[in-house]
Amino acid sequence: MAAESKSPWVVFAGASSALVLVSLVGVILGQWLATRLSPNLLKTAAGASLLLISVLLLWDIVHL
Repeated sequence: MAAESKSPWVVFAGASSALVLVSLVGVILGQWLATRLSPNLLKTAAGASLLLISVLLLWDIVHL
């Protein structure tokens, strides 16, 4: 994008601000979930989601 637009600083500023905003949304959502759900439930949900992602990635590799 920087090579096509001929203004790498604008691309850098856009990418940096997107990273900051996504991180902010993650922190706010994580804080909201932490106040409403128990730590054990959060650990179980995180483990289940990582297991699901692993299975889907393996499925994608096997069925190429």
